Amino acid sequence: MWLNPEEVLLKNALKLWVTEKSNDFFILQRRRGHGDSGGKFTGLLVGALDTVLDSNARVTPFRILLQVPGSQVSWTIACGAAVEDMNRHWDWLVQNLLHSLSVFENKEDVASFVKGKVKGLIAEEVRGKQAAQEEDPEKFREVLLKFELRFGLPSSEKLVTTYSCCCWKGRVPRHGWLYLSINHMAFYSFLLGKEVKFVIPWVELTRLEQVSTGLMTDMVRVTTRRRQRDFSMFLSLDEAFGVMGQLADIALRRLLDSGGLELDQVLQQSSNITKRVLEEQALRAYVLALFRLPRAECLQEVALCSVWTPHARCHTAGTLYTTDSYLCFASREEGHCSLLIPLSEVISIEKAESTSLLPNPVIVSVRSKKAFQLIELQDRDSLVDSLMSRLRALQWKHSMFHSKKSLTSSSPYYTFYYDTMYCDGEEIEERPLRHTVNTEALMAYYHHSQPDLNNSTATMEQVKERLWDDHFSAYGRGVHMFRTEKIQKLVAMGIPESLRGELWMTFSDSSSELASHPDYYSGLVTESIGHSSLATEEIERDLHRSLPDHPAFQNVTGIAALRRVLTAYAHRNPKIGYCQSMNILASVLLLYTKEEEAFWLLVAVCERMLPDYFNRRVIGAQVDQSVFEELIQERLPELAEHIPDLSPLSSLSLSWFLTLFLSVLPFRSAVCVVDCFFFHGIKAIFQLGLAVLDANAAALCASADDGQALMILTGFLDHVKYDENPSPPAPHPPSSPRGEEECSTTVELHTLITDLIIDSYEKFGDLTVRQLERLRCRHRIQVLQAHEDITKENALRVVTPDVSLSPENLADVYDLFKTEHFINLYWGDGSTTVALQHHDPGQPYVEQYRVDRAQFKSLYVLLVPWLCGLHTDTVAHRTFTLLDQDKDLLITFRKFAGWLDTLYCEELNEKIRLLYRLHIPPALTESEDDSPPLKSPLLSTTRPLHIEMPNAPVCVHVEEEIRDYQEQLKQMLKDLAQEKNVEKPLPLMNQREFIQFCKTLYSMFHGNPDENELFQAIATVTSLVLQIGEVGHRSRSEVSSEGGAGDEDHREGGQEDHPVFSTKEGDGERQEGTRKSSERSESSSEWTVSYAQILASLLTEQQLVNFFEKPLDLSAKVAVAKVKQYHERAGLLMLQQGTS
Repeated sequence: MWLNPEEVLLKNALKLWVTEKSNDFFILQRRRGHGDSGGKFTGLLVGALDTVLDSNARVTPFRILLQVPGSQVSWTIACGAAVEDMNRHWDWLVQNLLHSLSVFENKEDVASFVKGKVKGLIAEEVRGKQAAQEEDPEKFREVLLKFELRFGLPSSEKLVTTYSCCCWKGRVPRHGWLYLSINHMAFYSFLLGKEVKFVIPWVELTRLEQVSTGLMTDMVRVTTRRRQRDFSMFLSLDEAFGVMGQLADIALRRLLDSGGLELDQVLQQSSNITKRVLEEQALRAYVLALFRLPRAECLQEVALCSVWTPHARCHTAGTLYTTDSYLCFASREEGHCSLLIPLSEVISIEKAESTSLLPNPVIVSVRSKKAFQLIELQDRDSLVDSLMSRLRALQWKHSMFHSKKSLTSSSPYYTFYYDTMYCDGEEIEERPLRHTVNTEALMAYYHHSQPDLNNSTATMEQVKERLWDDHFSAYGRGVHMFRTEKIQKLVAMGIPESLRGELWMTFSDSSSELASHPDYYSGLVTESIGHSSLATEEIERDLHRSLPDHPAFQNVTGIAALRRVLTAYAHRNPKIGYCQSMNILASVLLLYTKEEEAFWLLVAVCERMLPDYFNRRVIGAQVDQSVFEELIQERLPELAEHIPDLSPLSSLSLSWFLTLFLSVLPFRSAVCVVDCFFFHGIKAIFQLGLAVLDANAAALCASADDGQALMILTGFLDHVKYDENPSPPAPHPPSSPRGEEECSTTVELHTLITDLIIDSYEKFGDLTVRQLERLRCRHRIQVLQAHEDITKENALRVVTPDVSLSPENLADVYDLFKTEHFINLYWGDGSTTVALQHHDPGQPYVEQYRVDRAQFKSLYVLLVPWLCGLHTDTVAHRTFTLLDQDKDLLITFRKFAGWLDTLYCEELNEKIRLLYRLHIPPALTESEDDSPPLKSPLLSTTRPLHIEMPNAPVCVHVEEEIRDYQEQLKQMLKDLAQEKNVEKPLPLMNQREFIQFCKTLYSMFHGNPDENELFQAIATVTSLVLQIGEVGHRSRSEVSSEGGAGDEDHREGGQEDHPVFSTKEGDGERQEGTRKSSERSESSSEWTVSYAQILASLLTEQQLVNFFEKPLDLSAKVAVAKVKQYHERAGLLMLQQGTS
């Protein structure tokens, strides 16, 4: 491998290198200790030093130096692991450069000339490869070479980055290098002759966490189903931990949850993943979560800047994030101030004159005659150009697909403050929908009856409306209002009903989606009418369970609106369709917004604010439950100490997250929680959940069992009331830790929802979106692996009754089968079927993982008890064809386990039956490639084959000997028929198929300790079966010539003349065999034998019986397969890639 020339001051410092070749300009050297026999101490010491210092000499012990005569400085220009590669480099230098260098007068020109040539070779070599995507291609190329040589993985296994660290074995650290690739993490260490290396697939990771121990304060703990490993002494532990979490999350979502990355286009192609891409994707995920943007948005630019905030009369420093359709600003302190500007609302983006007070200002004007000033933008020109190009494209699209006139103003008006009303010139129009679609919120028609509704309630609403009007005048109104801590306090008090729908649309930015998709909802309603599916059936079943106590859903109008919204969304997103709890959420949305607005709010919740919540496996909700448990342990340690198993609490809190507390709180209180959710996102639910547990911590710690704890929480939530009295409420007394009586007395005292929300902000408001996203990434690993465990348990449960394999062996075989499926996803060439390219959790448990022919052959070689030498691939091919009964070129785990069970646990006759079926159609085909000798018949159809054996009878007495054997076989067949009824008669086997059968048997016995005895036994059986077939053939020929019957009658008559053919099984086989052989034979009188005849003949030789009845140890095979599976498959793939 050519290297970017590096200076070497001492060509042989400390005697670490040995010179192999040299001339006037180049030196070929070998690392001391490499290739030395006897393991000298010097070589061990040098090897350990190379590993600790990450020297290339550990994996590339040969190098070529460029030396200039008379200079003490040399340059390393090439290195390699094999002397053959270095000799090729040396020959190239000698043939192409050595003669040219002698003409240079200036020796410095020699060095420059050679360096230029080598760099050109490197550039040519790097082009189009993995290293070309990295920031430092030459250095990464060296690291990649070490990775490939040390672990032997195919070149398609893309390396992402490496870290120097220590791997702990007990109390002993081993320093080495951690390699992180798209599918694996690998560690390598070499100290004093002791080499340690291992590879862990990300898909086997069950837990990834940062821990502190007595020896080391910070460690990364990697847990798999088999063992646990600790890593420490990273130069940047947080960075390494983040990259490991990202790679594991991406791999698991790609392999175990194929729909999880549907919109992450960059991550769909694993070859695109680099460390830089991971950093960009982590930032993108944070921005999407912080501003709750559509998941299809791509992050374009990130710039530090300051925004003029009129309410504070100053510039607020922060970061500007621009995406495809949005400008987003967040202050340095998360939650202090944020701003969201859809590009669809922007009129112009202009650069203003830069001054000392306002450096690099940019003015963003929006439709409502408002403007935003950004300053201190470092790369202002390119940022504005990029934004303007996207803005022009959006305006062109708007003009092409919408009939409205452009609202662009020729002279933008900059106010840097806000009006409370819409622009006078802006045209506001409601496009009429179908007559069945409601154009007003249901609350406008039906008011939720309250027994204590009085003037104080109306007064409270008026006070809130005035506060919001004042806020609008100072902070703006609409989606681009400034979102600060003050608005958080207003939301915590409860949004007035008159503004609730508008603010929900504003906070979620559903208003932009509605404006950019006119008539979309009405079109979905029209398209979905009359469509029937599982989703529509579930919707109909749940319609009358949605807020049944509210008058709006006690009549046809409310129910019909709810049906249209849910059905339209199921039609829009069939992947989600309909999920329970969507009906409750949609009902509340319909109460406060118009029907079309409710639809877009439902889209925002299901696809942006609660991703992966509403699907069959509710992965998102389970991930957040796992995150919630960790937050309980971190924020409420006393409660976690008293209740170590938090799973019972999770069973209750799951409904908090799925329904946003709508199913557990009184209605008016729950709507206040929805207010907070639309403003803060899922963070509000985490905070409120922690506040609920904190308020009941004392009672929960004193509870006797899980049931009492759940009753405490249920009772508490039932009595959380909405504050309808403007007077200050009485404080909620703390829960008593004594017994059930005091607990029941406690819950009778009401808790105000506003107090509970404010308490959650005060105690847990420091929880940030960035923290939640990191926790989600880590806990998604555990949730997906838990689903995999359930899948495995159910698959084994379904297969176990059908096989006799031990549970341990069956579980290990399942792991091997699943690993083979993943290996294809890791390193497949893309030519596999679509069914193997993705994992579909919606399939039945035993069909979620399947293998194709190539994968089956790999497993066959690892697990089959009898290999057949060069004939193994042919037998594996036939076995796959036999098992692939539905002709989809895929084998399920059930079929694979049944095949192994036959080989290892079934009786002799079932094993022979399997071998027999492998040599008749459909397993054996006419087009199968045979060796030339086998394509022509080895046997004559006019005379039997005689094999010389000790004391063999002469040809004259063959007929009499055959009749004696027929009598014995007849009795044996009767005994077999009494012992076990054959499930299905098998077709007869013709001469060509029988030859293949014999070939397989001979191949199976080759290399066996009893090889000679087995060969003699099979020779005896082969001779006997051939002679039986020949007699039957002669008999049918005679009957055919005498009776002149049809082809089928000839074959049946011939069998009836000889007793050995007249069995019940033979009758069925004659019918099926006659049909099969009529298609395969050219004449009516073909040489054939039956399964029963072959089985009975084999039973006459005890040596063969012993061979097939010998107990087989599947556990030993599985243990060896676990070690070999990866390396053999990787080696085969590397060989294929090398020859392609």
